[in-house]
Amino acid sequence: MTAVNIYKPYLMRINQSIDEAPGVKTFKLSFINEEEGKQFTFKTGQFAEYSVFGEGESTFCIASSPTRPESIDCTFRQAGRVTTALFNREVGDTIGFRGPYGNIFPLHEWDKKKLLFIAGGIALPPLRSVIWNALDLRDHFKDITILYGARSVADLVYKYELEEWSQRKDLTLVTTVDPGGETPDWKGHVGFVPTVLEKMNPKPDQTIAIVCGPPIMIKFTFPVLTKAGFQPENIFTTLENRMKCGLGKCGRCNVGKYFVCKDGPVFTYAQLQDLPPEY
Repeated sequence: MTAVNIYKPYLMRINQSIDEAPGVKTFKLSFINEEEGKQFTFKTGQFAEYSVFGEGESTFCIASSPTRPESIDCTFRQAGRVTTALFNREVGDTIGFRGPYGNIFPLHEWDKKKLLFIAGGIALPPLRSVIWNALDLRDHFKDITILYGARSVADLVYKYELEEWSQRKDLTLVTTVDPGGETPDWKGHVGFVPTVLEKMNPKPDQTIAIVCGPPIMIKFTFPVLTKAGFQPENIFTTLENRMKCGLGKCGRCNVGKYFVCKDGPVFTYAQLQDLPPEY
């Protein structure tokens, strides 16, 4: 029997490249081997390794929803060698895709509950998968609220979807930018995400909060939710920090008793309280 190479990526074609914000792109990908594409499955919250051959691979969430299998989406910021190589790929080029890995957002446990999504900057992509999954299964949930903020109007990603969400009658979208990041025609809030959240005065009854953003945003958002009465087990987040191999082999994602790539990337606030303070 031939051993399966767990590090061998799928070959993916870039079908569309979208400029989201300065230094941020979304790729819409399809499997070059159509049979592999038909057999591929994933669940919301999982991540993958995206590679440019000869340069290496980087870890990002799968930003598309399992309810929309026509493409695999990834959104990333140009930051280092691999992401720069990815950023320079064009429509029609081939990249590698390895996954899916990690655990999931337990949507099946949130049936008939309210969902409160809180995201900052480039951290909306990890929540985009679960937002679209929930919207495509809209009858399963009560109120859906999305609070999304960025440093400036230019830094908001998925502007075309934010416009679509703002027009929907079955959800509430609140957008904000940091002070000084507004434009003359900006119609959203001006203020940091935790401050705007506190003004929203969210109610914890039958509500699940899903948070993703820069560490400083998360640090100040969790206390707002706790003060509002949310239980730690009803606050979820997703972490991509420090993950490298995706399989728990290299040990780079080991924090306390957890391997982020195997035990996560989805964690509750209750689980995060077990991690070392410096994390």
